[in-house]
This record gives sequence, structure tokens and C-alpha cells, in this order.
Amino acid sequence: MGFLKRFLKTTYRDNTAGKSRSSFESLSEDQLETHLNIAKYGDFMLTDAIRPSYDLEVVPQAGYRHDVYTDKESGIKIPVLMASASREVLFDLFIDLLDPLGHEVDVVLETSHDGGHNQHQDLYREHMDLPVLKSTLYDYEDLLLNDGCAGIAVLNPLIPLEVQFDEHKLLIMYGQGIDQFESILDEYGIPHDPELKFITEAEHVHSSSDEAIEELDQLKYRLGIDFE
Repeated sequence: MGFLKRFLKTTYRDNTAGKSRSSFESLSEDQLETHLNIAKYGDFMLTDAIRPSYDLEVVPQAGYRHDVYTDKESGIKIPVLMASASREVLFDLFIDLLDPLGHEVDVVLETSHDGGHNQHQDLYREHMDLPVLKSTLYDYEDLLLNDGCAGIAVLNPLIPLEVQFDEHKLLIMYGQGIDQFESILDEYGIPHDPELKFITEAEHVHSSSDEAIEELDQLKYRLGIDFE
């Protein structure tokens, strides 16, 4: 019942497919609870942060694909790698993906706990030693894995490269020279699949809790982020 209770707190978010009807409509409580308690699809294990649509329009799986981000103002195209990984390797993979960023990085803690639909707050910390950051993040591994309203981005604007561990628990890497990230993904056995669909590309639900909000405040303090 744990996931169900947290799910009921946040209800349905980010229906990115734009459906007029949710796959969760007309489900009984037992059907809903059964679906939300399913964490494993084949060899892929989800964290507690997110669940796919009831009709499984996108079935969660490990993999990565190339993409391109186009800046609306400048028109500059930035190479992107998007990846998903099973829970048992996800956090260690994220930590290792930070190595190409260099010794000193900027951190952006992202939270949508207090926001409405598709709204979130970005909290910045500049000039943090990467080893110190990694140690701090390991202390909050459970929060970052399982809170569906929190994410973190780590970047070096001088390179520039960025690694995002978003609230859907996807890994998104931006910048020139992203082949470094691709090598790390390959080392973890994450397959390249240009046709891969991610959980964000269909209806899905997020989970959070009051305890997660308290932990996030602690993480803000540990990162040296000023907040009200």
C-alpha cells in the first residue's frame, strides 16, 4: 500500500501523450493498487518514483538513444543522450556519468513539490567540488531514486557539459563530446536503441511523500542552497 498512498497524494501528472481519456479511469481500487505495486518489467526494475500508464503504452526498459536539443533563441543544436537504467545500477551509473564534467561543477536541484502541473523550481549551487558532491548525493540516494517530484542536474558551463537525473529517473546528457557518456553507458551494458521510447512519452504517474519533502530540505542545506 505504500506506493498507492503516495500516488493518491500526487494523482495523475504529466499526461504528455495528450490523451482525452486516462488509462486509469474506471479502474477499481484493487486494479489500481495491483498496477502501482508492479515495479519490474522483464529485467527492468523501476524506482518508487514513477509508474507507467495502466495500458502500458510504453513498457519501461533499459537503453539509450541520441537526440538533439535546439535552443529556441539562438537556433544552436546541442547533442543529447537520453538513457534509462534499471534501479539496481541506476544511481551508480548517474554518479559515474559525472566524471567527464571535471573537478568543479555547478548543481541544480529541481523540485515540483509545490508546483502545479508541469511546474518546478530550480535551486542553484555554483562551484562545488565533485568528490564532495558525490559523497553528499550518496547520503541521499534513496530520496533521489524514489521521489517523483525531485531531480538534480550537474553541469560544467566551461566545457560545457551537463548531466541531468530528472524526476522521472531518466538520465539526460547534453553537450559536445557526449561520446564520453556513451562509453560509460556501454560499460554498464545499457544498449543503444534509436527507436527506444521513454516513460515520459506516454501517460505516467509520479509518487512523493511528506517525508521526501523533509529530506529534500535537508539536502538543500547540505548542498549549501539558500531557500526560504
